[in-house]
Amino acid sequence: MPISIEKIKSKQITVGIVGLGYVGFPLSLVFAEANVRVIGFDIDENKISAIQEGKSYIQHFNHGRLQKVRENNRFTATSNYDQIRNCDAVIICVPTPLDHHLEPDLRFVVKTCEALAPHLQPHTLVSLESTTWPGTTEEVVIPMLEKSGNLRLNENLYVCFSPEREDPGNKSFGTKNIPKLVGGANQKSLELAVELYRLGIENIVPLSGTRVAETAKLFENIFRSVNIALVNELKLICDPMGIDVWEVIRAAATKPFGFMPFWPGPGLGGHCIPIDPFYLTWKAKEYGVQTRFIELAGEINRSMPRYVVSKVQDCLNQANKAMKGSKILVLGLAYKADIDDMRESPSLELIKLMQEKGAIVDYHDNHIPEIGVTREYSFLAGKKSVPLSNKYDCFVLATHHHYFSVDHILSFKVPIIDTRNFLPECSLVFKA
Repeated sequence: MPISIEKIKSKQITVGIVGLGYVGFPLSLVFAEANVRVIGFDIDENKISAIQEGKSYIQHFNHGRLQKVRENNRFTATSNYDQIRNCDAVIICVPTPLDHHLEPDLRFVVKTCEALAPHLQPHTLVSLESTTWPGTTEEVVIPMLEKSGNLRLNENLYVCFSPEREDPGNKSFGTKNIPKLVGGANQKSLELAVELYRLGIENIVPLSGTRVAETAKLFENIFRSVNIALVNELKLICDPMGIDVWEVIRAAATKPFGFMPFWPGPGLGGHCIPIDPFYLTWKAKEYGVQTRFIELAGEINRSMPRYVVSKVQDCLNQANKAMKGSKILVLGLAYKADIDDMRESPSLELIKLMQEKGAIVDYHDNHIPEIGVTREYSFLAGKKSVPLSNKYDCFVLATHHHYFSVDHILSFKVPIIDTRNFLPECSLVFKA
């Protein structure tokens, strides 16, 4: 029976979700909790096994949520794409990184479409959630899905773009209550997609097309990137003037209109903000448009780890020590507080830069007991979190986890570079 509004509303459908990471896993839970049958697909057999055993592999989702939907057989997982043929709708949630030239790397989207195409049945709805440049859905995804020969948009294939908006660890907003943007490749696709997402998500925002949805997602993260770059540059200005940049921002934030506070840090992390702006700059070049503002923001934000390392060198110099041979402990590996997500974390870049200068660098993070395999920092795989101790020449506080204790950190009498304005002014603390 072809997918239809009635079939969706009656929940007589099976939803396939490809990619079971920080986007696909919570989305699977939300649909399954709404009594919709979900089949999750991933190439990582460890994730498949964990789901089948009812064990959550993402820290801020407890085992209980997964076990509850597993008990009722509403959520299963597999690496076998043959099961795509059993799905009425397929949602793609795979990574979209950058290559070494800061250009879009769509290999995961392409490989996913290649894997899906032979198994998709006529009258299936396909939704892309991976952040990408405007036009990807129309120019890449649809042609690849049509390659099978028996699927055609406007005949028996429905396609939409609905960008993920996950914020790992956010206790106020999650998949269910974050408004969901949906842009359809045609009117029928939009109608079906709106009803599909409405099953598990409270607020659906229909848009006029896939390109608007793709661009809106990029703009959200460009907005943050540009404003973070602005306060990072303000920090660079205030530092030699002896002005406390955090006090400046707090003072400006007392204005009840026309201002939104952003805070400086050691660099940008997460899968979105450091990456997404460059998807738009790349596409803009096709139209002869320069994106100088966006690119400058990216340049400033990417430079911040080197600024922090320069502060580490200054700190060591005051103790008549060189970077080479010094023992340094980075506090916090996750890209933000209280999560186990280290994607694009500036802490990884800090470790790399300091090791390149000859330092002996460890890290401490209870949320990430061991560094897994990453695309850019494979040489750190297997490195384990260590306890705080006074055997180090310097601490670098890169992430402000709430389990960190000011008194405990300062008790080791080790000089510390504080990139998050967490510690009070004292002789041991150097702000960066």
